[in-house]
Amino acid sequence: MRTLTLFATAALVGTLTAAPARAQTTLTASSWVPPKHPLTENILVAWTKEVEQATQGRLKFNVLPKAPVAPPQTFDAVKDGVIDVSFTVQGYTPGRFVLTKMTEFGFLGDSAESISVAYQRMHEKHLAKHDEHKGVKVIAVFSHGPGHMYSIKSPIVSVADLANMKIRVGGGVVNDYTKALGASPLLKPASESFQMLQSGVADGIFFPGESISGFKLTSLIKHATLVPGGLYNTSFVMMMNEAKYNALPAADKAAIDKLSGEHFARLAGKAWDAADAAGIDAMKAAGIEIRKANDTFINDAKSKVAPVEQAWVEQIKAKGIDGSAVMKEFRAEIAKVAAGK
Repeated sequence: MRTLTLFATAALVGTLTAAPARAQTTLTASSWVPPKHPLTENILVAWTKEVEQATQGRLKFNVLPKAPVAPPQTFDAVKDGVIDVSFTVQGYTPGRFVLTKMTEFGFLGDSAESISVAYQRMHEKHLAKHDEHKGVKVIAVFSHGPGHMYSIKSPIVSVADLANMKIRVGGGVVNDYTKALGASPLLKPASESFQMLQSGVADGIFFPGESISGFKLTSLIKHATLVPGGLYNTSFVMMMNEAKYNALPAADKAAIDKLSGEHFARLAGKAWDAADAAGIDAMKAAGIEIRKANDTFINDAKSKVAPVEQAWVEQIKAKGIDGSAVMKEFRAEIAKVAAGK
């Protein structure tokens, strides 16, 4: 009996030893903003950790210490497999993305979470079928917090104060808004902001509340004008190389899908809202003069930028989309999300 027991134990150990190790796939992730920026730490890295946990370690992410390409090249880098996972601003490549401009228009709301979740819902319902992100697996679309105005010399109180100012912008609708408001837009990635302001190439910058401290601009910015509802917003896409996604086992693809879409949009929006609040506190601590845009500014600005949205409505008619109806639905969806629905 003892001999049989020993034999059975040995057989069990042999079976366990011979069992193949659980397959593990390592994906390369990249961010073009600093490691401690909320886009990296609280959105990209936070999401990769969720995926690693959901797949019980079958998927791992190698977050590169430095982006291998410039920010405007990120979409193609993911599409071509230079990197597996990253995010980009659609406005960094003018003319390539048209429908995503819907979330870049101004006065949409004061919460990145509400705007991002509503945007993701609209993307799934109206935009995805037009395949503007062809060649990549879209994890989610999202927006940063409401965009405000900052200057290094004089405060921006009226629309007239923007006349002939050189403003660094990220591209997309805000580029057209800047022109409509009488300023000169300088289209450059956010990562170049410090150099542009320090050298005097730019007189000011349009950014969400987070970014002044996030890009270490507190020593340069003297005045901040916060715009209720946001002067503008910026559209982002979180994406994955399509071939890498398609090659994953079904269980791992299902785990990614569950953590994509509205889940990711809400994660990103919440992270940005928290970062915006902390950023405004940092500006106060740095002694930056902060004011809220008055009703006269808001009414004048809305009047001047309205033709930009109308031009977009006309542009997308060719795609069979009623832009006015879509924007009405989008604004209603933002209010719905803000109300907890």
